[in-house]
Amino acid sequence: MNNAHFAAEFQIFNCAISMIIHNSAKRGISMTLNKKAFQQNVDQEKSTTEKENKQKELIQELSNSEPKYKWNIVWKNVIIFIYLHLGGIYGFYLWINGTKAYTILWSIFVEFFAIMGITAGAHRLWSHRSYKAKWPLRFVLMLLQTTSYQNHIYEWVRDHRAHHKFTDTDADPHNSRRGFFFSHIGWLMVRKHPDIFKKGATIDLSDLEKDPIVVWQRRLYIVLMPLLCFVIPTWVPCYFWNEKFIYSWYSNLVRYVFSLNVTWMVNSAAHIWGMKPYDMNICPVENKIVSIFAYGEGWHNYHHVFPWDYKTSEFGTYNTNFTTAFIDFCARLGLAYDLKTVPDEVIRKRAARTGDGSRYDKKEAVYYYNLENMKWGWGDVDMKPEEIQEISIYNKSD
Repeated sequence: MNNAHFAAEFQIFNCAISMIIHNSAKRGISMTLNKKAFQQNVDQEKSTTEKENKQKELIQELSNSEPKYKWNIVWKNVIIFIYLHLGGIYGFYLWINGTKAYTILWSIFVEFFAIMGITAGAHRLWSHRSYKAKWPLRFVLMLLQTTSYQNHIYEWVRDHRAHHKFTDTDADPHNSRRGFFFSHIGWLMVRKHPDIFKKGATIDLSDLEKDPIVVWQRRLYIVLMPLLCFVIPTWVPCYFWNEKFIYSWYSNLVRYVFSLNVTWMVNSAAHIWGMKPYDMNICPVENKIVSIFAYGEGWHNYHHVFPWDYKTSEFGTYNTNFTTAFIDFCARLGLAYDLKTVPDEVIRKRAARTGDGSRYDKKEAVYYYNLENMKWGWGDVDMKPEEIQEISIYNKSD
């Protein structure tokens, strides 16, 4: 009995030892696997962090980069802009010291529609092809754009498409990384960077070359521009209500200089001061003040992310976007059609992925700076099929 009892106890002891060894081995294997998994996670997080840091450093380097070419000042332009701005200041002084009320109202009237020629015409219609217009509307917008005197449509569109395609690089005519003054007016006082000519030559302008209204304006611009921008706006007050020439001339300069600076604010202020709810990796920002003065062109972060949206904004409100109201009105008249816009769901997804969180909650952080992602608008050869499919088109043509 004792031997049998001892044998049974010994067998139980062996089983216990075996179980301990087996469990220890399992724990060892589990610990090894957990250690490997932990190390893989650490390595992956380290790799991701290093990648993000490199991309942040690249963005910072681009932000702090100085132009590597010598600025060649165009003194003729400097003198002209000095005269225009001094004339505008003097004209404003005359507004409160002798200019007739009708003359002031006339200048404001001309200024309103001249800016509309830029925003609804040169910008949203011809540069980005965000909607289509029948020839009567295109002809009127061409005349209004000529009244604004910011170069003819072909040149305006060429520079603007390059601005979107190569935003804030040396190939951008008004690169905001060179500072407020350069992006506002300085770029018009110096010779263009060689990259503007080199990379600008890759921009497709074939649609403009096939547009008879654009071709006609370009051919006759040397006659049309002074007539519509200076002669007629000055002549009307003198002829119809006997305004003195000097008052009429300088009142028109107030109008012209104001419209120039409104446009330039989009290039400067709307690339510097504001939030970036749709893409925090680019310079353009949302600036409400610019939007008010520029008829809706200040929602610039959105516009650079979705340049084919005819509203240039996520919002369809008219109080800060007169241009959208104008286009919608023309659409009701049957003059504008194929109005392109972006669905809310697409906007939210993009904002959650790349925005700064100021409007939508961020779901993941993505840092990148890739010129290949930039497009100038509808028709850019780099548009992806999914981007084309995401577009909503209203008031379609038959």
